[in-house]
Amino acid sequence: MYDVAILWDWFAFAVRWLHVITAIAWIGSSFYFVALDLGLNRNIKGPADGEEWQVHGGGFYHIQKYLVAPETMPEHLTWFKWESYATWLSGAALLMIVYWAGAELFLIDPEKADLALWQAILISAGFIAVGWLGYDYLCRSPLREYPTAVMLVLFLGIVVVSWALNHIFTGRAALLHLGAMTATIMTANVFFVIMPNQRIVVDDLKAGRKPDPKYGKIAKLRSTHNNYLTLPVLFLMLSNHYPLAFGTEYSWIIAALVFLIGVSIRHYFNTMHMRQKVPTWTWAVTAVLFISLAWLSTANTWDGDFGALEAKPLTPHEQEYAAAAGFADAADVVMGRCSMCHAREPVWEGVRWAPKGVYLETPADIAREARQIYLQAGVSHAMPPANITGMTDADRETIADWFQGVNEGRIAGLVR
Repeated sequence: MYDVAILWDWFAFAVRWLHVITAIAWIGSSFYFVALDLGLNRNIKGPADGEEWQVHGGGFYHIQKYLVAPETMPEHLTWFKWESYATWLSGAALLMIVYWAGAELFLIDPEKADLALWQAILISAGFIAVGWLGYDYLCRSPLREYPTAVMLVLFLGIVVVSWALNHIFTGRAALLHLGAMTATIMTANVFFVIMPNQRIVVDDLKAGRKPDPKYGKIAKLRSTHNNYLTLPVLFLMLSNHYPLAFGTEYSWIIAALVFLIGVSIRHYFNTMHMRQKVPTWTWAVTAVLFISLAWLSTANTWDGDFGALEAKPLTPHEQEYAAAAGFADAADVVMGRCSMCHAREPVWEGVRWAPKGVYLETPADIAREARQIYLQAGVSHAMPPANITGMTDADRETIADWFQGVNEGRIAGLVR
């Protein structure tokens, strides 16, 4: 029989799958059109701004670009917008599922800010909204005539937001929210700027008017920003799987440097697409920045202090797991089969940091991670990896009985 935890985890998986699929579609089309635009042959006669011949899938494609618009409206016009909207909507849903519904575990860190659930959610949504509003104001300010200045101010804003998030939320949530804020800027660029400007041009064509080139110029600038922000967003969205990225006091600097890495990599490929001499120096810059990330990720070990065993107080729900029947037996199983890796100072050879930053060496640790222990080792055989510590079926039943007993008690209480 499927319980709530299993159904909820599969629901989260489905939304994550949707998010990845739509993100691939959006990023793929975005990267393609940037490469296409930069690689156009503009030494041609006629009204087109440039053209390119491409071969793919057994056929040849002849592509022409008009700087503002063609003389007449084509009968068939393909819009690229739903990929962006679907990516943002699925990402927002995933944020709510993982970080809002699981705020006590993944979002709130009482040692940084002892927030109520509603406060944490409000701050979470507020950062994302304010990020877009600040960026949009910057792009409409007098600085808009100086693209480099806009990018420098934007980077400074990213550093400040990264620092602030890291002092409010868990390290994992801080990096994820910085990525969500940046992704919101990208989708809002499409929804509020790029698409409306394109519609103005289309409406002018339908009405027989000559479109104003300023709308295409504005859309092009926002599209360029999106191009340079994509790679950092991907890093930040993946960072929650790597404690070395989010589990250090300098994770906010790591996040900021990732944006510089994204710029250096995109500059290399954008120059290559323009068929100019490629700036190979960008790879040296990228390597130095990445090594800096790795160095900063070990900051909590510089003084030999790997963190005290004391952790933040258990929430009421976590206390239920700690006080439940069968907890002592389940804790014995976990500490005997899992704690050699999931420790503040792991003793398993080759493991220097607890996988995903999960600690399972004290009763409080185990109560805090009850749901994940149940899913990873109780109803599935995901942990230990390859069952390297020899967890038996009886061990898994002990874990499952403990977790299910607590949740059955909760359901019974609600029915009464």
